[in-house]
Amino acid sequence: MTAPKKLFIKTYGCQMNVYDSERMAEALGGQGYTEAKSADEADMILLNTCHIREKAAEKVYSELGRFKKLKAQKPDLKIGVAGCVAQAEGQEIMRRQPLVDLVVGPQSYHRLPEMEEKAREGEKVLDTDFPEEDKFEKLKRRPKSKRGPTAFLTVQEGCDKFCAFCVVPYTRGAEVSRPADRILTEARDLVERGVREITLLGQNVNAYHGAGANGDLTLAQLIWELDKLEGLERIRFTTSHPNDMMNDLIEAHGTCKKLMPYLHLPVQAGSDKILKRMNRSHTAESYLRLIERIRAARPDILISGDFIVGFPEETEADFQATLDLVEEVKYGTAYSFKYSTRPGTPAAERPQVDPVEADDRLQRLQALLTRQQREIQDSMVGREVGVLFEKPGRQAGQMLGKSDYLHAVHVADCDRQAGDLARVRIVSSRTNSLAGELID
Repeated sequence: MTAPKKLFIKTYGCQMNVYDSERMAEALGGQGYTEAKSADEADMILLNTCHIREKAAEKVYSELGRFKKLKAQKPDLKIGVAGCVAQAEGQEIMRRQPLVDLVVGPQSYHRLPEMEEKAREGEKVLDTDFPEEDKFEKLKRRPKSKRGPTAFLTVQEGCDKFCAFCVVPYTRGAEVSRPADRILTEARDLVERGVREITLLGQNVNAYHGAGANGDLTLAQLIWELDKLEGLERIRFTTSHPNDMMNDLIEAHGTCKKLMPYLHLPVQAGSDKILKRMNRSHTAESYLRLIERIRAARPDILISGDFIVGFPEETEADFQATLDLVEEVKYGTAYSFKYSTRPGTPAAERPQVDPVEADDRLQRLQALLTRQQREIQDSMVGREVGVLFEKPGRQAGQMLGKSDYLHAVHVADCDRQAGDLARVRIVSSRTNSLAGELID
């Protein structure tokens, strides 16, 4: 009997890459691959890359360099690069790193089995096309293996916004929404395998307009269809664009019990001048009024955001406008970054802010965001929340899970199992988590 081949996937970046890595593993499962715990024991290594962060490509080349010795020891080892860096630098990766056997872009993962066969025959394989066929339809899930209590589900890919700092439209392509029936079929499959919480994914997830039985569905309408699934207890979605936050989606936050009170709604900056230069198509005022409407529908909702500081031409006054917006919104959590150039994007050609000044601004913004996050966490003490338990904690009898608001919660002396949903009273707040006790 032939021993199963081992596959090791290292995933960088966003939740969509996590989802894509799961699907690639399932696709290659049909080729006889099982999961490897480390690169050392693998017969095939895949790096699923992200192009959002600074010097992303160089980090991939550095990682590949570490595999040279391993490749020399195991000549039959196959190494592949997937994801957005693969899409952006496919030919260059092959040229700079001859040890790479295959390069595959985000829209071609369903072709991995054929690519793997060619690589096994000694070919160098490159596929960074944007094929017409639906990769999700081709990527059929494998037999009903048990899943953890939470899962990601991609419903929309690509972006038509063309923000001046972003490579996503070039690496993921134009906005495409999956048909609703295929999403619902996949969701039912996940629930049958033990999933109780699904997070809907998209580069602009609230721009979703997938085909339904009676015309295109909005994201809110899709959420209401998912709400009908017995056994599915929680629904989330990310990442949203302010311009696509439609009335029915705001209303759903107030009326759909399975839709959790958490919303990631990036603004990026608080200066209208900078927002215009970013091509964000919204103003600070329109964003603030949108937050007001969302909180009117769901007063306890936790708002998360993204920020870029040191964007080209940003002045101290522009940065102060960002601080002012943060003070008004009060974010429960946020992601903040210093601007870094992305070749091929409009902002890369503009005059850059002094790096020392950008560093200082980032530290000041993060200090404010950290204070707000801690204040909101502290305000949870004494409150009762729902917690979906995901795994045992480090201490005996301890369980870890996520609250309705996506806070990490650990409960001592807990008799619940992974997948259980329980009411918990928060008893203390720590740096990045909450402690709670079960309510009888």
